[in-house]
Amino acid sequence: MLIPTLDRSGAEKQLTLLAAGLPKDEFDVHVLALTRGGPYEATLRDAQVPVTVLNKRWKFDPLALRRLKRWLREHQPHILHTWLFAANAYGRLAVGKRSSTKVIVSERCVDSWKSGWQRWLDRHQIPRTHHLVGNSNSVVNFYAGLGFPRERMSAIPNGVLAPQPLTESEQQDRRREWRIPRDAKLIGFAGRLAKQKRVRDLVWTMQLLTSLNDAAYLVVMGDGPERDDLEAFSRHYGLDNRIRFVGPQPDADRLLGMFDVFWLASDFEGMSNSLMEAMAAGVPSIVSDIPPNRELITDGVEGRFFSVGDSTAACRITAEILADPDVMRRMGDAGARRAQADFSIESMIERYAELYRNVDSQVGLLDG
Repeated sequence: MLIPTLDRSGAEKQLTLLAAGLPKDEFDVHVLALTRGGPYEATLRDAQVPVTVLNKRWKFDPLALRRLKRWLREHQPHILHTWLFAANAYGRLAVGKRSSTKVIVSERCVDSWKSGWQRWLDRHQIPRTHHLVGNSNSVVNFYAGLGFPRERMSAIPNGVLAPQPLTESEQQDRRREWRIPRDAKLIGFAGRLAKQKRVRDLVWTMQLLTSLNDAAYLVVMGDGPERDDLEAFSRHYGLDNRIRFVGPQPDADRLLGMFDVFWLASDFEGMSNSLMEAMAAGVPSIVSDIPPNRELITDGVEGRFFSVGDSTAACRITAEILADPDVMRRMGDAGARRAQADFSIESMIERYAELYRNVDSQVGLLDG
């Protein structure tokens, strides 16, 4: 498996769960990090999964490509499973068209952000790709629209584990750490603080909500390129007393269980790990109305939808749910049941194992 980094993020977490969970009597797994390691490197090594870091330094680094080619020649894996754009590009370039190694590409998002050259490269490398797997039907449909053959595509949803709930003492410790009153209503967000996530919309929503609920606080977990601007934006509108930017949290899945409501405002996703983790923790979700989110929740059952960018609607829905503990409990319970029934880690691992078996059994090289 090849991925750009082993940072604490969604794709990296799914790769780690998969690599550590595949049956070792059938699969010999090695993880390569194209640029650097990260927190999940230790998790993989603890699970006896070897990790190699290729130390890519530039956007196109011929030395890193050479190291990858050398590793592939020495180990001759049956399958190279690549994750995310840089690894997908380098992996297919390194394997080439005539290798016996079969390439599975993971696409994790509806990548509307990709520029023309990136889409060109994706299309150009279709002949080197034995299979493309998305983490949602929305991702598969997006790449089918770019010309990838549907017969060589499948969707395998992310896996999520119901977290161990925080004790009452642990919850109070976090509230003290974050300077939040004991009786506050907590709204949570977890994710990368980047433009795609539209966290600024959530700041606007919080500004509106303060006039309807004086006990509401927003906790933003995560980091990213927009963090400084978002904190400054929050201070400018006098919301630094209601919004806490707490940075990356290694136990974010457990912390989500503290919240009364989970927010997600993204204008595009693949399959949001944080939304799935909120569901698994029994937290009702108020999320943007985009196709990947509709694959996870049904409006009025596990949560509620608002149109992308509509902070007024998000505020109104949040106020209604916070004011009705029965609705909050019913939606949270429904989300937990859905996560357990449809998105277990065991199911995710078995579906990938079956994909590997099928791809490995295919005979012949791709044309082109």
